[in-house]
Amino acid sequence: MLDKNLVADVLTAALSTGASFAEVFAENTTTGNIVLVNGIVEQAQSGLDYGIGIRIFDGLNAVYAYTNDSSRDNLIRVAKEAAGAVKERKHTKIADLVVLNFDNISPMKTPYNTIPKKQIVDMLRISGEASKQTDSQITGTRATYLDVVTNVLVANSEGIWGEDQRNRTRVAISAVASSANEKQTATRSPGAGQGFEFYEGMDFAGMGRDCAKEAVTMLHAGYAPSGKMDVVIGNGFGGVIFHEACGHSLEATGVAKQASEFWDKKGKQIANPIVNAIDDGTTPGAWGSQNMDDEGGKPRRNVLIKDGILNTFLIDKLNGLRMGEESTGSGRRQNYRFAPTSRMTNTYIDSGDSTLDQIISATEYGIYAKRMGGGSVTPATGEFNFAVLESYMIRNGKIAEPVRGASLIGRGSEVLMNIDMVGNDMDHGQGMCGSVSGSIPANCGQPSLRVKDILVGGRSEA
Repeated sequence: MLDKNLVADVLTAALSTGASFAEVFAENTTTGNIVLVNGIVEQAQSGLDYGIGIRIFDGLNAVYAYTNDSSRDNLIRVAKEAAGAVKERKHTKIADLVVLNFDNISPMKTPYNTIPKKQIVDMLRISGEASKQTDSQITGTRATYLDVVTNVLVANSEGIWGEDQRNRTRVAISAVASSANEKQTATRSPGAGQGFEFYEGMDFAGMGRDCAKEAVTMLHAGYAPSGKMDVVIGNGFGGVIFHEACGHSLEATGVAKQASEFWDKKGKQIANPIVNAIDDGTTPGAWGSQNMDDEGGKPRRNVLIKDGILNTFLIDKLNGLRMGEESTGSGRRQNYRFAPTSRMTNTYIDSGDSTLDQIISATEYGIYAKRMGGGSVTPATGEFNFAVLESYMIRNGKIAEPVRGASLIGRGSEVLMNIDMVGNDMDHGQGMCGSVSGSIPANCGQPSLRVKDILVGGRSEA
């Protein structure tokens, strides 16, 4: 994307006032997007985004600037303007730029631009037709397709020159069930870091039927009770609770500032010994994987919690300097407009030994939170509030009537200690994760598990 001599000159300009480190990040992204509402194409768009970010370290602080103009004069100007903010004066020279070689863990077999738009539209229509055929109370459907191809270049004053292509695609299938005065929506949204081959054999009709059944079930469900009780959290995207309430608190973004409930807990027990938690940016073809991170580092399989003991944090370069630790290949950003920081990739609680049936049968009374939604979290304290999209009562060790309006309220450190059964039905869900470096694709995963005595927010029918 950029000439190596030009990049070297930009890095030299960035170091000209005495910065200790300089980095250039260039990005070129193309996107494709198709939206169907009730089987009719509402939107079909493509886009292009291009830009360059320049980052400078001034001791343990950073200066960041970005531009869309890749001309030599402009890049040198932006680098010098950023360098003008440097207060520490060090004599730093750039090292020879050496090309890094990474294994391609997510090759694209079928490029998105080789697929006719009509084929994509026909694929999406299958889900909506199946939803409407499932139940007469389905009054609306929506299907969205997205593909993204991003080429990046990372070069820095320490001699790193890394290039990568990231390919990601995703669909979101929704069905709306309606009664006289109410609506309920259910959605399925699988995604991957693969080419269009990801959709080969995908059951779009099955997803449409599943959405319809869930939406109708929740439409007629009573309200969930409130109070402390045992909760069985379903597999897959149920891992969003760990991701949000615990995972963010293990990122060096907060840990380095002691703005995390776990900042001083490394090597200590923070979870039930049956809990093992992993962040793995090397999973082939996964939604959150990439061949290199956004600082030119190699992603790793980071075991965050081992047998309940806090093993490591997720660390980027700058916060690693602040902590006196090396990067864990966790530097990520939404795009060139953001400086990178430590972020999750594919984060999950590892499998245990119990079946879902065993977990349910061992629960005398509680709620089965089959599908989780979004929520809010305060990383510094780990306090969270999450909505449950699909839930059922558990009575006498059996799944009973559906309930709606449930939310799970608690604190990350308490939840980790109160997990007392972990299933063997591992699955993953895909989402977009927001933090100070923007919104990035991330997998959340877990097997089914049980949390003892978690506070459930509900309400009674008037």
